[in-house]
Amino acid sequence: MRNSNSFVDDLIGGIDRSLKTLTGGHTGTRRSPGADQQESELSDDERKHVAGLMRVNHAGEICAQALYEGQALTAKSASAKASLLHAAGEEQDHLSWCRQRLDQLDARPSVFDPLFYGASFALGVGAGLLGDRISLGFVEATEDQVVKHLEEHLESLPEQDEKSRLILEEMRADESRHGANAVAQGGSVFPQPLKNVMSLVSKAMTCLLYTSPSPRDLST
Repeated sequence: MRNSNSFVDDLIGGIDRSLKTLTGGHTGTRRSPGADQQESELSDDERKHVAGLMRVNHAGEICAQALYEGQALTAKSASAKASLLHAAGEEQDHLSWCRQRLDQLDARPSVFDPLFYGASFALGVGAGLLGDRISLGFVEATEDQVVKHLEEHLESLPEQDEKSRLILEEMRADESRHGANAVAQGGSVFPQPLKNVMSLVSKAMTCLLYTSPSPRDLST
């Protein structure tokens, strides 16, 4: 069991990472997969559509950061905590890539991101309190939904938008690996009916975020 000083240190570190997540302070460690890809010609409707997709993905990465932080804070074992924080580090790259792509599309993240962060953090804390086996199983179930969601976005992208496609393909590979690693670490595999419920919640969030206003929209 961790002592109180260790818990406080973890909490302070988590608060610092949370602020960076919500303010765009994470720069990531890997260059965007689409950094060297020339920008494609997109119609106004196509640009708006891609921006909506990337806004959804950006919010998903906000939620992922919060979930991992909450789960790591209440993880029972050092190995589970290390696994969660390692995955969170790679998710920071995704967060940075999505934010960069939104900027390139002259779009902004959703105004609802802080609310999703708070709700996801609470969910992560709760999952961690249920034990590492359940918590890691929740990672696998969540990543399973994310992979399916990214595949739908890849199919929906304009064919010529290779910059966005390269980003989403790299994210899909990482998310799939995170889910597999969670099971390898001892996580439970959730029953399909529970995953179906998670999928319905994910689709509802997607519909809200796709057209949700950005802070810039509310100020005009």
